[in-house]
Amino acid sequence: MATRLVQINMKAQDDSALGRFWAEALGWGVDSEGPGVTNLEPVGFAYPDPVAVCIDIVARSEVKTVKNRVHLDLATTSTAHQTELVARLKDLGATLADVGQRDVPWTVMADPEGNEFCVLEPRPIYQDTGPIAAVVVDCTDPRRMARFWDQAMDWTLHEVTDDHASMRSAKGVGPYLEFIRTPDTKSVWNRVHLDISPYPGDDLEAEEARLRALGASDPGIDQSAISWTVLTDPEGNEFCLLTPR
Repeated sequence: MATRLVQINMKAQDDSALGRFWAEALGWGVDSEGPGVTNLEPVGFAYPDPVAVCIDIVARSEVKTVKNRVHLDLATTSTAHQTELVARLKDLGATLADVGQRDVPWTVMADPEGNEFCVLEPRPIYQDTGPIAAVVVDCTDPRRMARFWDQAMDWTLHEVTDDHASMRSAKGVGPYLEFIRTPDTKSVWNRVHLDISPYPGDDLEAEEARLRALGASDPGIDQSAISWTVLTDPEGNEFCLLTPR
C-alpha cells in the first residue's frame, strides 16, 4: 500500500478571487465543486496524475497571521523569464515579500491574500516540472520528515541532508516535494497543507492505520462531517488522506 501527493489545499477569505490569481499565475484552468471551493488544475488534465500537483482553494473567514509553513516555488527557464514572470505576477496582484531571505537569486513574493511563494532563478533540475518547481514544507528536521514521507508515499527520495530533503514522483514527472530546515516552529493551524490519496482499490482505513504506525497523529478535531481523514505529520503539520480515485 502507498499514497501519492495529489494536491495542496489552500485556505482563503475569497476562494474565487484567489483562484483567479493562481490560475492566471500558472496558466491553469478553474473549476468549482461547490460554493466556497475553487479547484485549479492544468487545462486538459485527468486527475490524479503525477505530472501536476493540483490546488484546492477553500473559503475560510480566518485571516492569515503568520508565515505559511507550506509554499510553492515557481520554475523559470531563464533570467529573462524570471524577470518577466515577477512583473506579470505583480500585475496580477502579487507583492514582494520579506521573510528574512536577504540577498538570494530567487524572488520571494506574496499572493493577494499574503501567502508566500518564490519565483526561482532558472535551475536545470526544475526544467521539466511544469510551472510549479516544488511544494516546500518548512520544518525543524528534514531527515525526520523525509523518513516519514518516504514511507508514507511511493515517491522517490532524491536528497537528504540536515538542511534539505527532496522527493519526486517515481515516474520522474511533476514538481518536487521539499523539506527545508527553518528556525521557526509551527504555532497555528496551517493555511496551506498537503492532500494525499491511496490508489484505487486500496483500503482507506488500512492506509490510515499504516500512516499512524509510521508516526502520523490525530489533530484532535471533530471529523464526523467529512468524508476524508485529517492527520498530522511528525512535526504537527496537518494533511488530508483522501478517498482513492
